[in-house]
Amino acid sequence: MADEQTTQATTEGTADQASQQFAMQRIYLKDLSFEAPMGAEAFRKQWKPQVNQELNTKTNKIEDGLYEVTLTLTITVKLEDETAFLVEVHQAGLFGIQGIEGQQLAQVLNTVCPNILFPYAREAIDNVITKGSFPALMLPPINFDALFAQAVAQAKQKAEEGAGEETVN
Repeated sequence: MADEQTTQATTEGTADQASQQFAMQRIYLKDLSFEAPMGAEAFRKQWKPQVNQELNTKTNKIEDGLYEVTLTLTITVKLEDETAFLVEVHQAGLFGIQGIEGQQLAQVLNTVCPNILFPYAREAIDNVITKGSFPALMLPPINFDALFAQAVAQAKQKAEEGAGEETVN
């Protein structure tokens, strides 16, 4: 009897996994911007850049089971206090996702999808920077799992603080 229950539970677990689907349908460059406000003056200065990197992701549900995820990377490089160049890329992808919901869907959209998009964004940034005659940047890998866990923890903390304030009033 115990063996039958274990077999039934295993079969149901396998059926749940079989109904979960994830497919990358298209990767595309949505927007790309490059500015070199210093012009030729940037090449006359000693190259000791200060690099600032900003990161953002946005998810748009296109239809049931189809999501557009856009990874935005903005890189600002300064020499002393002047901006040598600024590059912003919006790398997007269409992802088909079936049978995944709730927190698990949020995690896939905010970790798996950006992990797929990041190498494309990094390549686009390096290409445009070198075409601008600047040295290529080797952007370090980003741990989207850690960023997601941090965002979830912050949201939970804010919710707890909000609930605490309501109780005090």
